[in-house]
Amino acid sequence: MDMSAAMNERAPAALRPEPEAVDAQLPDRVSRRGAFIGGIVASAALIAATLLIDGQPLWLFAVAVPAVLAGVAIAASRARSRRRQVLVAADRRVAVAEALLANVPDPVILVDRRSVVREANAAALALFPGLRKRHPLSFGLRAPEILDGVEDVLRTGRTAKVAYSQRVPAEVTFDVQIAALETEGDDGRSEPGVMLFFRDLTNARRLETMRVDFIANVSHELRTPLASVLGFIETLQGPARDDAKARERFLAIMRDQSLRMTRLIDDLLSLSRIELRAHVAPTDAVDLIPVTRQILDTLGPLARENGVTIAEDFPDSPAPIRGDRDELLRVVENLVENAVKYGGSGGKVDVSLTRIDEGGPCYRLAVRDYGPGVSADHLPRLTERFYRADVEQSRQKGGTGLGLAIVKHIVARHRGKLSIESEPGQGATFAVTLPALPAPHVAADD
Repeated sequence: MDMSAAMNERAPAALRPEPEAVDAQLPDRVSRRGAFIGGIVASAALIAATLLIDGQPLWLFAVAVPAVLAGVAIAASRARSRRRQVLVAADRRVAVAEALLANVPDPVILVDRRSVVREANAAALALFPGLRKRHPLSFGLRAPEILDGVEDVLRTGRTAKVAYSQRVPAEVTFDVQIAALETEGDDGRSEPGVMLFFRDLTNARRLETMRVDFIANVSHELRTPLASVLGFIETLQGPARDDAKARERFLAIMRDQSLRMTRLIDDLLSLSRIELRAHVAPTDAVDLIPVTRQILDTLGPLARENGVTIAEDFPDSPAPIRGDRDELLRVVENLVENAVKYGGSGGKVDVSLTRIDEGGPCYRLAVRDYGPGVSADHLPRLTERFYRADVEQSRQKGGTGLGLAIVKHIVARHRGKLSIESEPGQGATFAVTLPALPAPHVAADD
């Protein structure tokens, strides 16, 4: 008994190959050779019997030998026809299985007993670009927990579950189910294998994180304006009930605090939506020039109100990138508005867009102000949620502490980079670098 037969006897009934499938895996030339040898043996037996038995007529020999050979040929032909039918049925089953595998939205990988990749659907190849058929799984998937799970399933036959996370280019989380499965070896015989099924838990984990963060942030940031509004309401209901001047002043403060809470909630919801889609790169072609000019036109009145002149420096040709237009509008708006509000004392804001080469063609959008600047110890934390270099100034100007956090997450989703340069008294430069598209790619609405 060979090794494969021994494994088939020990394997569970559901994993053993069917007898027809085993027959179909035998090479056709083996069957023809067997039929030929059988015919020769039968003919030799008839010749021997004719020679040994006296009195047998020669015509019996002449008739018997062709009859035996014809019978063997007919039997071999029927066997080949039956095998051909089995092979056709097997091919149909394989075609159906491949179609199902290709249309499964979650990554699925099949490996053999040597942990060599036999099949992988499009989702798996997209998740692991280094994955190659007929190559070891470890070449394209550098996850010790999954590789150990595959070895354990091959050894024991028991299904295993493994948690897998990937942080580059975006953070994703999967629940990986590893199950035993019969595969076809290079010799056509059935052998033990493993199926890896990746269930995407990224959105579920993000939703849970967003829920926890939202409750914590809202409870912290809304406490002060709510306490202020409640205090003024109690004052208006009590000592200032008949004081018209106090009522006007308190109502104005209450309005400002209410608007601050509205902006805070809007920013939190925007940040949550961006984080939810952080692992999905945008696919639309967008021209950065009209996007930036739209924001400059919108913020023109604010700049004039603060005595700030906005100077622009854009290329003559389009600046196409792969992006989400609404999110890019939000990036430019936050950067220019911050420059006008917090660097407006310098009287000028420069907005430039240049094409550079940074590991590939990119566009760099830079917003520079000439205000008081930011000290070096604050720079690494400016993109944290609710972090402010000057808390009082930020609140006076209606800031929520979320603007740069939103910019950071949008830029990360666009596979770009945000950089901040500043020195006290020298202003600050906020620059966003985004991968460029070839020049013909321009958004249809631009």
